[in-house]
Amino acid sequence: MRVLVVEDETRLAATLKDMLEMDGYTVDVRHDGESGLDEALSGIYDVCVLDVMLPKLDGFAVLRRLREAKSGLPVLLLTARSEVTDRVRGLDSGADYYLTKPFEPKELLACLRALTRRQPELRETGVMEYGDLKLEKNGFVLRCGERNLRLSKKEYDLMELFMLNRDVVLTKENILLKIWGYESGDENSVEVYISFLRRKLSHLRSGVRIRTIRMAGYCLEKGPEGE
Repeated sequence: MRVLVVEDETRLAATLKDMLEMDGYTVDVRHDGESGLDEALSGIYDVCVLDVMLPKLDGFAVLRRLREAKSGLPVLLLTARSEVTDRVRGLDSGADYYLTKPFEPKELLACLRALTRRQPELRETGVMEYGDLKLEKNGFVLRCGERNLRLSKKEYDLMELFMLNRDVVLTKENILLKIWGYESGDENSVEVYISFLRRKLSHLRSGVRIRTIRMAGYCLEKGPEGE
């Protein structure tokens, strides 16, 4: 899953990035409210960790504009302010959680797990299932019956994206933004990693296939036939 961290304290931002990446998240960092808002509105993130005291736009303004734009992005508001009025203001502005500094890393990670509720089985067990497949977050392992393979981080992220969006057609552009973000990936990267996953599904003898939808994109299907 992809997390956006909007934090102007560069050392804290780097610490958050390292901590979240160690927990398996893909993380992008922005250091001011304006660029943070632009990123948050891009639609490529699953959750946002947002500081209140930011240059250009403060966290409350970022939240307000996000919600005015009808964005449902889950937001964890992170701030040194602990007054009740500030917590109330943050929640009223559209925050999903409010965590004060200094915080315990375990508490922050628990908050993020609570915010990523789209797949309860992943949150509770670290395992997702689709058809005859099991995708395990711990170790990036893909299983089919007694057979299993270890995936690279990008392969895991891509398979997770498909499982989170089961029965939904994902365009190359959507996959590129979700998995590579604003890195140097291109549409050829999508095709290459789709090919990698297809080979691994074939090696596992899984009935699940990644189907190509002409002029549209890709989707996961349980049938015995794929492309």
